[in-house]
Amino acid sequence: MNNAVPLSGTQFEIAFGDYRASIASVGASLRELSYNGRDLIVPFAADELRPKSRGVTLAPWPNRIDGGRYSFAGVDYELPLTEPRRGNALHGLACWLDYQEIDHSESHVTLAAEIVPQEGYPFRLLMRVRFELGESGLTTTVTASNIGTAAAPYGTAPHPYLVAGEGRVDDWSLELPATEVLTVTEDRLIPIEVVDVVGHAEGAFDFRVQRGIGDVFIDHAFTSLLADENGRAVVRVTTIDGSGVEMSWGDELPWVQLHTADLPDAEISRLGLAVEPMTCPPDAFNSGVDLIVIEPGASSSAQWLISAVNPAA
Repeated sequence: MNNAVPLSGTQFEIAFGDYRASIASVGASLRELSYNGRDLIVPFAADELRPKSRGVTLAPWPNRIDGGRYSFAGVDYELPLTEPRRGNALHGLACWLDYQEIDHSESHVTLAAEIVPQEGYPFRLLMRVRFELGESGLTTTVTASNIGTAAAPYGTAPHPYLVAGEGRVDDWSLELPATEVLTVTEDRLIPIEVVDVVGHAEGAFDFRVQRGIGDVFIDHAFTSLLADENGRAVVRVTTIDGSGVEMSWGDELPWVQLHTADLPDAEISRLGLAVEPMTCPPDAFNSGVDLIVIEPGASSSAQWLISAVNPAA
C-alpha cells in the first residue's frame, strides 16, 4: 500500500451547494476552488510543488522585506533571502510549514501550525487558518496568536489567482475600489510612494469603474479602498457575459496587492489575476505602515471571502 504524502501535503476536501474546494496542508494552501464545475482560482495538482505561491497563506508578513533586513524594538534583524533574484525576503515564514488538522467537516476545515523562533524572526506564533464554504462562497479566517514571551511584528495575506472564466487576464474586466497605488522600484519592487490612481501612469491603474484589463501590467499594492454598503472592499473580475469571481474583506485589510501574473512562458502567463488583501503594505517591517504588533498572549485575525459572480440574466 502506497501511503506517500503528495508534494503539497495532506489534502482536505470541502463542499457546500455548488461550491467545492481543496485545501493542501503545506502552507495552508487553497489548491482548488470551483462553483458549479467552474474554476474560480488557478488550481494546481496535489502532487505538484506549489507554483508561484498559488493559494498560499502568507505570514508573518505578506509581500517582501527589502534586503531581508529590518529593525524592531531597537534590535536589527536579518532574514534569509527567499527572493534571491531581487535580494528580498518574500512572503513570510509559513509558506512551507506543514499545517495540521484541528477540525474538519463536510463544509469546513481548520488547520494550525507554529512559527518557531529563528534567525531573523525570534518570535513564536501559533497560526490557525479556517476555510469554510457557505452560500456566499469560501470564507478564510487567519488568526495568529503570540504564544511567546516578546511582542512580535506581524502581517498576513492570501495569494489566490482569481479566474473569471474562459480566456486569460487580458480578456477580463476588473473592478478595484482603490484610490491610491504604491509605486515601486522597477528592479526590486521596493516601495517608493503612495500616489493617486488618477494622476499616475495616465490612470492605467484606475479601475474604480469596471473596465477591461487588456495588456496592462500590474504588480502593485493599492490602498484607500472604498467600502461598499456593507463596509467591505470588493474586487471583481468578470468575463464579457458578466460571469466571474469576486473577493471581499473588511477594514482589517487596508491594502491589496494585484498581479497580472506575467511570465516569460506565454503558455502559462496571465492565467489568473493575483488578488492579495493585506493587513500591511510591502516592506512594512521597515516602514511601520499598518504593521501589527502582537503582544504575548494576544491574537490578530483577518478574514476574506471568495464568491462566484454569475452571468447576468
